[in-house]
Amino acid sequence: MGRYIDQILQPGERVLYSAKPHWIFYLPAIGLWVVAVVAAGVTQLQALAAIDERLKLGLLGIGGIVGLFAAVATLRAWFHRWTTETDVTSFRLVHKTGFVQRRTFEMSLDKIESVDLDQSILGRIFGYGDVTVLGVGEGRETIRTVAAPLAFRNSITAR
Repeated sequence: MGRYIDQILQPGERVLYSAKPHWIFYLPAIGLWVVAVVAAGVTQLQALAAIDERLKLGLLGIGGIVGLFAAVATLRAWFHRWTTETDVTSFRLVHKTGFVQRRTFEMSLDKIESVDLDQSILGRIFGYGDVTVLGVGEGRETIRTVAAPLAFRNSITAR
């Protein structure tokens, strides 16, 4: 299965910039993996040798359950990043999300009125932000948690 943008390019149109969702989508999964490993690893400490076996089994069970949640969170984040495409071509801006239920928007570069960037403190530190594209008329789309949002904004505004 190819990229969405490759299927819809018009004759003479070329991709100038491709933006990806930031890796920060994996942060909840990373946190859950840490909790799962700590819960399972605590049972192996020699200092806890005197602890009841039922407590150790309980901690292993909690680690296993949290590990399942971590696996689901990892798959969800990966799937979101895999099914989200944002591209700036020589003629338009194209954003696609979803796999089975697809949502897309396309805006001609000539019809873009302004491009706004919102970055939190963490977004500035880790390099992600939300980019809002305002089109002529009522067109307004926000692309959330884009990696390298300044480069993405510049690729839209530079002509």
